[in-house]
Amino acid sequence: MPKLKPLLLAALLAAALPGAAIAQAAWPAAKPITLIVPYSAGGSVDFNARLIATKLGERLRQSVVIENVTGAGGAIGVAKAVNAAPDGYTLVAGPDSAIAIGRLINPAAFKFDPLKDLAPVGMLNTAPMVLVARPGLAVQSYPDFVKLAKAAPGKYNYATSGVGTVLQLAMELLKEKSGIFVTHVPYRGGAQIATDVIGNQVDLAMLVSTSAIPHVNGGRLKALGVTGSKRLEALPQVPAFDEMPGLKGYSMVSWTGIFAPAQTPGPVVKRLNEELNAVLKDPEVRAKLQEQGAVPGSGSAEELGKFVQAEYARNQKIVQAANIRE
Repeated sequence: MPKLKPLLLAALLAAALPGAAIAQAAWPAAKPITLIVPYSAGGSVDFNARLIATKLGERLRQSVVIENVTGAGGAIGVAKAVNAAPDGYTLVAGPDSAIAIGRLINPAAFKFDPLKDLAPVGMLNTAPMVLVARPGLAVQSYPDFVKLAKAAPGKYNYATSGVGTVLQLAMELLKEKSGIFVTHVPYRGGAQIATDVIGNQVDLAMLVSTSAIPHVNGGRLKALGVTGSKRLEALPQVPAFDEMPGLKGYSMVSWTGIFAPAQTPGPVVKRLNEELNAVLKDPEVRAKLQEQGAVPGSGSAEELGKFVQAEYARNQKIVQAANIRE
């Protein structure tokens, strides 16, 4: 009988533990982790998510499976993550537009509150944008363009990949700080934009760095400025707007963070953050991100949370000032 006491004690302890605690202790061994990408396959968010998923899976010794859930500018995919069980087995690659802009311009589609309904895990990457001009426009710099625009308000236009994108918000903030009026020409996606600017059909475009770099270096487009606080290594001749008179402190980047449903256990979020940071230090991962003009992310979950709050507050001011609605 004395030999049975330890077994009996163990059985009693196991019975006293709630099911959630047992499941949590097993994480991530129970099943594969799903990383939702709220856009279709083939885009930059999808590429970067797949890039880190394999490495993350290797470190966690568990498969990380990409699920593309498209629709409503990313709202459907992010909402699926918001409504998933907070058990560490569902994550979402949340881009700026779906996390820190969409709800401000289209609350009917973005019914979740990203500041409350998601648990930040870590920053995947950031990427500055580049303002480019058509070849036939008689400017060589952004100050040149400001002079033209002030002399003829409303005459010039700029293209982005859609209403309410970070690209539009970056240009609207530039307009406000520069005191100019330039008309927005929203496209459905970005594939045609560079072609139309190169063909002198549109005056300017705000492009993600990946799209802009080959055309600028190939002499097909004029780069007027970079939205990040530093120059791009791939475009060392193009100044950051932060360097220009009257624009000190200007900095906007496109970004993607990794998020989990709110109430995901703290130890799980901490482990995911640690492994994500380790993956983003991998030379192969860093090289592939930098090939796209992206900067590998880093930092704690808390830092991402504060960053998202600051982005949301800044974007809210831009949306209200420019009266942006979808």
